Amino acid sequence: MATTIRAGTEDGSAPAPADGTTAPPAPPAPRARPAWRSRLYRLDLKAAPYAFVAPFFLCFAAFGLFPLLWTGWLSLHHVDLLTPDTMEWRGLDNYTRLWGNDQFWTALRNTFTIGVISTVPQLAMALGLAHLLNYRLRGRGFFRVAILAPYATSIAAATLVFVQLFNPDYGLINWFLSLFGVHGTDWYADTWPSQIAISTIVTWRWTGYNALIYLAAMQAVPKDLYEAASLDGASRWQQFTRITVPSIRPTILFTIVVSTIGATQLFGEPLLFGGGVGVSGGSAHQFQTLSLYLYELGWPSRQLGRASAVAWTMLLLLLLIGAVQHLFTRRNRAQLGG
Repeated sequence: MATTIRAGTEDGSAPAPADGTTAPPAPPAPRARPAWRSRLYRLDLKAAPYAFVAPFFLCFAAFGLFPLLWTGWLSLHHVDLLTPDTMEWRGLDNYTRLWGNDQFWTALRNTFTIGVISTVPQLAMALGLAHLLNYRLRGRGFFRVAILAPYATSIAAATLVFVQLFNPDYGLINWFLSLFGVHGTDWYADTWPSQIAISTIVTWRWTGYNALIYLAAMQAVPKDLYEAASLDGASRWQQFTRITVPSIRPTILFTIVVSTIGATQLFGEPLLFGGGVGVSGGSAHQFQTLSLYLYELGWPSRQLGRASAVAWTMLLLLLLIGAVQHLFTRRNRAQLGG
């Protein structure tokens, strides 16, 4: 027996089983991968991720980075819209002219005031709506879809409806205010009424969108915290102020920054609200924003260099807002211990 097994293994083949059955054939040895195929495999493994993300970077370079750099270059020149190939070097003159331009400061002030009176009520109402939808409510799915309807409505359609509502002669808003003894409000010519009207359009469009963001953040808060608070006798208001709001503080900060950026870039609502004087923001520029001022310089006035300077000034403002948001985020993480 031992001789048979030893003889069978001398040539490298598998020994025969002791019971006399035929042994299964040995698996074939793996063939060596050709060198060129190995190199191709390694190249594919390393280059495939870059190939997948390359379309985004190409589009960003063509439609984001290049216009940004070209606008910065134009801001240092005097450029006429009708002759864009002819540029006259001005250096920082376009920026210094903005510093002494009253219309620029009026547009900046209007942008700030419209942003405040549209962002604060918008986010406050969105937080309240999200709190209501976070509880079990009949038709909760319907309400979640319904609050997104204003966001899905086009700016033009929404603004034209509000133009009729705020009409000084036959608008529904003036009729409603007359019931309380308020008469003759001119929502177009007066500064604060026109800014309040535009802010109402912005608030109506974006409240539901922010409410869904808050709702998603609220649903991530552990339910155990609410159950423990209920056992301790906390009311719903106390649970909201002491559990919900601190838990979703990063989300609230995010919506504040995004809404502020949107208010800085506000364009469609005041343009359509003003009608024939929409570009100038009213007869006395009472609701002209920075975006409208940029458009007025670049197209009706044909001063592309000054318009580019306004665009870069807006970019610097947005970067400043982002820096403030970053500081608040770091402070919030430090307070939460993370």
